[in-house]
Amino acid sequence: MEFKKLCILGLGYTGLPTASTFATHGLQVIGVDTNPRVVESLRNGQLHIHEPGLRTLVKASLRSGNLTVQAKPEIADAFIIEVPTPFFEESKKADMSYVVSAAESIVPYLRHGNLVVLESTSPPRTTIDLLSPILEKSGLKAGSDFLLAYIPERVLPGQILRELIENARVVGGIDQASAQAGRDLYSIFVRGEILLTDSTTAEMVKLMENTYRDVNIALANEFSRLADRFKMDVWEAIEIANLHPRVNILKPGPGVGGHCISVDPWFLVESAPDISSLIHAARLVNDAQPKFVLEQVKQVLGQDLQSVRVAVLGLSYKPDVDDFRESPAIAVLKLLVKEGAQVRAYDPYAREGILEETFLSNQLEEVIREADCLINLVAHAELRLLTPDAVIGMTAARKLIDTVNVWNLQDWQEAGFKLYRLGAGGS
Repeated sequence: MEFKKLCILGLGYTGLPTASTFATHGLQVIGVDTNPRVVESLRNGQLHIHEPGLRTLVKASLRSGNLTVQAKPEIADAFIIEVPTPFFEESKKADMSYVVSAAESIVPYLRHGNLVVLESTSPPRTTIDLLSPILEKSGLKAGSDFLLAYIPERVLPGQILRELIENARVVGGIDQASAQAGRDLYSIFVRGEILLTDSTTAEMVKLMENTYRDVNIALANEFSRLADRFKMDVWEAIEIANLHPRVNILKPGPGVGGHCISVDPWFLVESAPDISSLIHAARLVNDAQPKFVLEQVKQVLGQDLQSVRVAVLGLSYKPDVDDFRESPAIAVLKLLVKEGAQVRAYDPYAREGILEETFLSNQLEEVIREADCLINLVAHAELRLLTPDAVIGMTAARKLIDTVNVWNLQDWQEAGFKLYRLGAGGS
């Protein structure tokens, strides 16, 4: 199947790179976003997200005329939905309102022979049970009049542009013709293997990938709690255990964040709560890890946290990205504030709006100058490279808590600091 014009709905962390990549491979791409600030900033050559190499790619796409950014879709050969699928915090159920809105906006422009692709991570059977009926309000029938597929994104922030092209992709069609059309579209730039299946299997694959990681991180986090109880070093124990040829224990930390691993498992729990007890338990472990960090802070300081001055270092959900969605570091910060601590925070990738200005500073020295304790919550390169000599020159604080095990215990102790590591039995 040949494609000349493509409409992509949602210009976020994957939508914008995908739109720009298709545009630089010769397609006429209409990039749609309902946020007027996003549309306006992109038209002016400004990006609302940080991703290495993306600014250059977007500018090239706009300059060539192949990428157009606007607020509404228009007639095209294919439509790709790449909008957020968050979840409701109280019920832990998927918020599919963005997908519904995007699908409804396509209906007036849907034509015979079009391909519609859903990329947004979704509960099983979303493509068949939710998306298809909405699109069929056009009077066209999925499968016979238009093609419909689920093709999940499988990229890592910080490496999106490379992984978009090199990673394998799974294409789940509601029928064989839809799967083949999805393969034809993505083979325009994908060099990795393209695997064809049905839409529900493709939805399940994406959820399984992230749930696998969530469950294994939960195991590592539980190990960190056990190590703290038993007064031993979980980091040493993991290193030794991983020498076994069939063991690969992941690293513990302050929790699990991001828009995928911390959210996707709930879609399975929502869809089948009676047979997903392990997945549910892992979610509860990881969601409770920030509370474990809080209790460790209390132990280290030997007191309640009323008026204690705490410097929080790192706020994004993972190292060296500007993605703060579902960040466990922010969860730790909020718990500290709730306990009465005077909190200041620094993150080299912080941007306006992620926290109240009273907490955030873009100057490391300003954050740690008056602190009683420093807590490292993210393994950013800048924080990994922080030295005792540099810190001594900025603050009188001598108590440090490293939740991600990036600071060398001996170096900091020899410099006169008391360094406590998560899951290290008080050391």
